[in-house]
Amino acid sequence: MTELSCQEIVEIVTDYIEDAMSAAERRRFEQHLSHCPGCVTYVEQIRRTIRLTGEAPREEGLPPDLRAGLLAQFRALGRIPPPG
Repeated sequence: MTELSCQEIVEIVTDYIEDAMSAAERRRFEQHLSHCPGCVTYVEQIRRTIRLTGEAPREEGLPPDLRAGLLAQFRALGRIPPPG
């Protein structure tokens, strides 16, 4: 079973929160969280955002500038390799 990257966590976090993934994928997600405090913080922030706004992000995903900012933060933490 291959480990998920931080970028993959960002891409599928809504499925995780909404319990819309297979048991195997959920295990992979939680395995990553077990050793990545940056992603644990990210998931907690998404949950908090959902609580405050009353809904999960729409299917179209994150706005490009927000996604780029999050990826930059994860790169700064050394969790995602630089692009290219």
